[in-house]
Amino acid sequence: MLITGTVIADPDTVIDDGAVVVADGEIVAVGEADALHETYPDHERRAFDLVAPGLVGGHVHSVQSLGRGIADDAELLDWLFEAVLPMEAAMDAEATRAAAELGYLECLESGTTTVVDHLSVNHAAEAFEAAIETGIRGRLGKVLMDKESPDGLREPTDAGLAETESLIGEYHGAADGRIRYAVTPRFAVTCTEACLRGCREIADAHDGVTIHTHASENKGEIATVEADTGKRNVHWLDEVGLTGPDVTLAHCVHTDESEREVLAETDTVVTHCPSSNMKLASGIAPVHDYLDRGITVALGNDGPPCNNTLDPFTEMRQASLLGKVDALDPTRLPAPTVLEMATVNGARAAGFDRIGRLEPGYEADLIGLTTEKTRATPIHDPLSHLVYAAHGDDVVFTMVSGEVRYDDGEHVGIDADAVRGRATRHAKRVIDEAGIEATIG
Repeated sequence: MLITGTVIADPDTVIDDGAVVVADGEIVAVGEADALHETYPDHERRAFDLVAPGLVGGHVHSVQSLGRGIADDAELLDWLFEAVLPMEAAMDAEATRAAAELGYLECLESGTTTVVDHLSVNHAAEAFEAAIETGIRGRLGKVLMDKESPDGLREPTDAGLAETESLIGEYHGAADGRIRYAVTPRFAVTCTEACLRGCREIADAHDGVTIHTHASENKGEIATVEADTGKRNVHWLDEVGLTGPDVTLAHCVHTDESEREVLAETDTVVTHCPSSNMKLASGIAPVHDYLDRGITVALGNDGPPCNNTLDPFTEMRQASLLGKVDALDPTRLPAPTVLEMATVNGARAAGFDRIGRLEPGYEADLIGLTTEKTRATPIHDPLSHLVYAAHGDDVVFTMVSGEVRYDDGEHVGIDADAVRGRATRHAKRVIDEAGIEATIG
């Protein structure tokens, strides 16, 4: 396939009349459209207004999709323990499958081609199967919780770690390497020291397996960890082995100088979730300081109950604007930096080394967007438009590993109407069974 348009190949490269050539699941050429038309005359032609790398959701919760809107206007720990965790505890295998399918379809139709997905304690295999079926690229993991957890989610330490080993054996490297595993403890509040150290041991024992957890999102969480361990969150995670280049920590909103030094020295990846942090009033992550220290910062939506969307364009815009307000400096987190967070840095968070750019030899993960919207008139700078004005519903074409997954408003190979119908039915049943009020705000 030869795909033409204004090509935003990476944060530093825009080709006004460009083309991307795809064959055998990879990008084989990027350049001027006229020249590539002559070189590849027999390729199928597709044309879009903008062509960009697929975006990376560096921290999402697909299986929380059934809870969109159930816990608005609530503080984090109340939101989690009174609504979201009871919902997860009530979810059976069918509900988990429906939730994951719904989340992945939302990602694909709004420009996210890769997710780092923090699942739940139960029925994680259903989400892996959904990722394989929908065609998304993902780094997924079963959640581990062995203390301070609601009934139905707390499990014996050895049982959780054993299931993790089993899932790694079944799914790490599945779908020709498109699906990979992250060992996924919920966070230090709900995990014993034995569990956290066990996570490091498992990751070290399996080539290419990473670690993904939450850290320092909320002051109450930090106080709880300090009371339990005598250490601030990042120091505790570092002590038990949950820092390093194979670790992605979601949020890191409240860190002190010594913790930031640890993150930089260990080359730990941070995922910034601006909409979630604002909605839960958790605070503003010091992203500009992290970047200044050389810390890799990716972008994520978090879960639908705390966002309430998986639109990656929302996170790019919010990240830039929030960073400017935080620094009281309009030059901070400019569009190229934010796009890098959503692509190149996201690739690092997800642990895939050939995504995040439109470059020969990279996986053919790309998106096509329309600019036939009033807010897209005029476009002086395509990259500026992508970060500050584009929305997920501008995406009209999504390709993962050279396979078209979303095309002109239709999901390819998936009955999206049926997925939405199943998700709606299961959501009502699960919320009723969990006894959750419509909102706890």
